[in-house]
Amino acid sequence: MRDPFHPPAEAIELSAILSALSDPTRLAILVRLADTPEEIRCGSFGDMGAKSNLSYHFAKMREAGLVTVRSEGTSRYMSLRRADIERLYPGLLDQLIASARSTVTKAGVAAHATGT
Repeated sequence: MRDPFHPPAEAIELSAILSALSDPTRLAILVRLADTPEEIRCGSFGDMGAKSNLSYHFAKMREAGLVTVRSEGTSRYMSLRRADIERLYPGLLDQLIASARSTVTKAGVAAHATGT
């Protein structure tokens, strides 16, 4: 399995980041990634929905430049592109994470994002 395409850091656009985070599931993914200092195996997000649905959300986030995904054997691992986003848009990621935390903890949104 080869690693998927990631946009170069200089091609990451603010509008793409904001668009990628317009979905409650992707906000929940962002919070979980922010809460974990190391890479997370993509299979670990199974509590948030069906594998095919999650693959779609992961791709949206990767194509926007929010995350990096790497393959190891049959597993894929994902992490935030903190350094790239911070260099391009200082303080943005911390603000997005804080807002996402607030959003995913409100009644209804957390249940929707986790599929419950």
